[in-house]
Amino acid sequence: MAENACTKCKRITSNEICPVCDGKIPTSDNWSGLLIILNPDSIMAQESGITLNGEYALRVK
Repeated sequence: MAENACTKCKRITSNEICPVCDGKIPTSDNWSGLLIILNPDSIMAQESGITLNGEYALRVK
């Protein structure tokens, strides 16, 4: 099963539509870099604009 990343929030998922972005934003299999957020209050998460735990792509096309 291929991993995709949301074109808006960059969250990695196996779905073709992002479950986090109201189920309206498509995902892409053309992404690179991996950022794993364990604490959304961390500086890295805040700088990236991430508010939920999970895996995120650094770049999505």
